[in-house]
Amino acid sequence: MNQVLQGEGLVGLTEIESAARRLAGVIIPTPLLDADSISKASDATVRIKCESLQRAGSFKIRGAYNFLSQLSDDEVANGICTYSSGNHGQAVALAGKLRGVRVVVVMPTTAPKIKRDGAERLGAELVFEGTMSVERQERAEALATEEGLVIVPPYDHRHIIAGQGTVGREIAQEWPDVDMVLVPIGGGGLASGVAASVKRMLPTAKVVGVEPEGAASMRLALDRGSPKMLASIETIADGLAPVIAGQLTFEHARELMDDVVTVNDKAIRMATLQLIEHEKLIVEYSGAATTAALLSEKVNVQGRRVAAVVSGGNLDAAILAKLV
Repeated sequence: MNQVLQGEGLVGLTEIESAARRLAGVIIPTPLLDADSISKASDATVRIKCESLQRAGSFKIRGAYNFLSQLSDDEVANGICTYSSGNHGQAVALAGKLRGVRVVVVMPTTAPKIKRDGAERLGAELVFEGTMSVERQERAEALATEEGLVIVPPYDHRHIIAGQGTVGREIAQEWPDVDMVLVPIGGGGLASGVAASVKRMLPTAKVVGVEPEGAASMRLALDRGSPKMLASIETIADGLAPVIAGQLTFEHARELMDDVVTVNDKAIRMATLQLIEHEKLIVEYSGAATTAALLSEKVNVQGRRVAAVVSGGNLDAAILAKLV
């Protein structure tokens, strides 16, 4: 079910540099902000990489646009299609709008309203299918076959990974003294790209992935030696909940990442509130996973310089009201 297309081996820095050139003028080079309250709580120097401030509300536009920009006009003549819990769908919708092509997004029936509305506002045609990632993937693949659409994969493709890797490239350029980079893991595209860039640019820096306990597909893959299907998913972090890790992203995690840790939903919820109240950042649950790892002491960061990637800010207003 996973797509690993074009090229062999891990994504290299040359591919990430090429992606950065394609993305120039399209994405926002997001700020790396001091996080005083989190630094104090974790006894470290913490900076937040605010992809919650990115166009369409998450890092996903980086990979989506890098992928789409390498397709010919003939290839996208009938349009493009993707499957997504929300953020990737919005990013593909934006990338398609910038390219001027039709976009179809298959979302779960449980997709948050803010993410459904965001994709529609950007011009996507929405299709709803099931609650599991494999269900929407199968529907998207069927639509692509029927209508001659090009699938834009959410994470398991080197163009996607290279685009997401520009997040790590920006961190390494802005903070060359960073000791550790924490990055959330859903399918693993962001974590793979960040590891690929940071480890090449700053070889001594550690890269640690963070997953929800109730959807730890990459941790399972690393423990078992290959991607395995999770029996069930249970987490509030909807953007970090595929039932199986990608094959290519697994290979990046195995070769380049120093560790993958898990956090529970309570820690994610409290971290989201901390970021809102003390750092004045609106973040979604998935984006708060790295902060949750810091505040719940899942990684040893005492005295270190730590960059924590906040991957998205598409938080439903109803959830925000409950939190505060």
